[in-house]
Amino acid sequence: MKPGHFKTLFLSDVHLGTPGCQAELLVDFLRNHDAEKIYLVGDIVDGWRLKRGWFWPQEHNDVVQKLLRKARKGSEIIYVPGNHDEFLRDFLGTHFGGIEVRNRDIHETVDGRKLLVIHGDQFDVVVRHARWLAHFGDWAYTATLQLNMVLNATRRRLGFSYWSLSKWAKLKVKEAVNFIGDFEHALALEAVRVGAHGVVCGHIHHAVIGIRHGVEYINTGDWVESCTAIVEHHDGRLELIDWAQRSRQGEIPGMLLPPSAAEPRPAAAA
Repeated sequence: MKPGHFKTLFLSDVHLGTPGCQAELLVDFLRNHDAEKIYLVGDIVDGWRLKRGWFWPQEHNDVVQKLLRKARKGSEIIYVPGNHDEFLRDFLGTHFGGIEVRNRDIHETVDGRKLLVIHGDQFDVVVRHARWLAHFGDWAYTATLQLNMVLNATRRRLGFSYWSLSKWAKLKVKEAVNFIGDFEHALALEAVRVGAHGVVCGHIHHAVIGIRHGVEYINTGDWVESCTAIVEHHDGRLELIDWAQRSRQGEIPGMLLPPSAAEPRPAAAA
């Protein structure tokens, strides 16, 4: 088995078509990692932004070409749309260059565990019932990322390491922590409902491998800031790879956890 080759690779929330997309890092990741099956777990293309104005540099095209090349070389690629690329839900069952579009899927790991693969926006009350607020939240998130860039440019000049404002808010702001907890709970219940051992999702840009309510909960993160992916090894183990951290600090071991390992959930503020 060659280094960087896995049974399954899960990616989500790339947001091609936006200035915040870390396409160069993703191309580098795809160059160094391959898999028999690749899941694109939603928001790969950001249709919301592209409707407001076209943005598609060469690096974003390189990501698409990398994925299409992997499909041509034999990787099974399944695209599960999210809310930002929901236009693809009109093409369920269709193949585009060897990439099949499915609304959701049940993935069986090498060691026999069944994982529900779904983007997760279907369980976001804001997205489902207050789309204007979801669009406002998208704008606010973009503004936070821009502020974060200015903040970290200053930190670099002062000799400090990288620090994420958005990650800090997700872990410290009570409403954000509660939202993440509710989202995880809803996805765990859906996995139980369909008879799966766990769920693989995206949507909230919060990468984690853990146990939620007795169910395996795996969130792939994003390629706007965290630049993370989930891989399944050939023995069924799941690993969370933080490619941005490896890029900033050099190659370091990813977070490797056995299927039953749990990551503690952040406690809500009092």
